[in-house]
Amino acid sequence: MSRPSDRSPDELRPVSIIRHYTRHAEGSVLISLGDTRVLCTASIDERVPPFLRHRKKGWVTAEYGMLPRSTTTRTDREAERGRRSGRSLEIQRLIGRSLRAAVDASVLGERTITVDCDVIQADGGTRTTAITGAWVALRDAVNWLLYHDLIADDPVHRAVCAVSVGVFEGQVVTDLDYAEDNRAETDMNVVMDDRGGLIEVQGTAERNPFDRDTLNRMLDHAGKACETLFASQRDALEN
Repeated sequence: MSRPSDRSPDELRPVSIIRHYTRHAEGSVLISLGDTRVLCTASIDERVPPFLRHRKKGWVTAEYGMLPRSTTTRTDREAERGRRSGRSLEIQRLIGRSLRAAVDASVLGERTITVDCDVIQADGGTRTTAITGAWVALRDAVNWLLYHDLIADDPVHRAVCAVSVGVFEGQVVTDLDYAEDNRAETDMNVVMDDRGGLIEVQGTAERNPFDRDTLNRMLDHAGKACETLFASQRDALEN
């Protein structure tokens, strides 16, 4: 089996994480995974949603969108349609859940960190790439709070990243690009922490059902890929 990109089955596309990519946000990252590029900006707001008022804890949430020409043809902005698509809502909820798994909200105080994930170029794996970049933007926003003595302790207790895996032409593969995702027999998104814990697993058999052995092999591929992504996050933060 030969992948369209000529990568080995367990090989990620090249990863790039550029911090402080925009001027005004407390945390901002441009993350690239191959030809998929996502701008993640973390903003701090000194208030919480109504359901958290007076509970002495904060909130971490996310929004996700694709720019009109991030794909091969132009799509209308969702604001022009008057509502977000079901896909965008589902993905931004996934990103929010993934980030909240990394944070002790009681340490944040009554403030909200919102991470906006804007896809500027899509070639598969946009939601998983967004999660990996969003965590670095979140980390920088929390560092900003610590630097300005707005919180006493660090609420971020683990790193989080995500990767797509799947079955393509009968072979378990890592990090599906669009050419593979469009033809995959199985597609799975895996969110993990840096202790090896699973935060969320979204797997779908597009054609034939997959068995338990295939599931385990996909999770093994995801675990190996996440080790590389965590190293990329650490390198970006150290530099």
